[in-house]
Amino acid sequence: MQVQKLKIAPSILSANFARLGEEVAMVTRAGADYIHIDVMDGHFVPNITIGPLIVEAIRPVTSLPLDVHLMIEHPERFVGDFARAGANIITVHEEACVHLHRVVQAIKEQGIKAGVALNPHRPLSAISEILPEIDLLLIMSVNPGFGGQQFIPAALDKLRRARQMIQETGCDHVELEVDGGIKLHNIADVAAAGATVLVSGSGIFKSEDPVKTIQEMRNALNALAVQE
Repeated sequence: MQVQKLKIAPSILSANFARLGEEVAMVTRAGADYIHIDVMDGHFVPNITIGPLIVEAIRPVTSLPLDVHLMIEHPERFVGDFARAGANIITVHEEACVHLHRVVQAIKEQGIKAGVALNPHRPLSAISEILPEIDLLLIMSVNPGFGGQQFIPAALDKLRRARQMIQETGCDHVELEVDGGIKLHNIADVAAAGATVLVSGSGIFKSEDPVKTIQEMRNALNALAVQE
């Protein structure tokens, strides 16, 4: 079985957009692994955030992979735009895609990684056929649309079942990401449930010292790895 590094992905949704470049540079220096970028269209989710221009603007600021999470309708229309802007990973929601396999292939044709996200109400069976084709499976642990929400406890069991599915199908290359309500106090428990990429927005950027918070999160994940 392939052992994957546990990765911390600060979500810029909770960053100070007046100082966005500085905030991205700060978490990069602090030891983040990915920069998570939440894109919302006001239709698929009840909020509007950012587009390819922001991705393009922060691309020169960090060497980290840009993990772009499209919470939008008809995401296939924007795959090329985000890829050209500098995205390294593009994740789409399975229920937002009429032809999910086609969208996944369109992402990979851009030479970048493809992910699929599941909202809290969506079953793992919805991605069983596409799992071998993707690079990342994102389990939403809040209802998407806003930052700062509380972690949904049922996501822990869903993560355990997702990890089991990945192992049983021989898809060990697939990273298991979780997004929503990840804070210092629960990051180790979430990782223990099977997540390998841990997205945290307000848990990092709204903390008193984001650099120290990332370091403490890393220490919690390293302690978990030692226990295992």
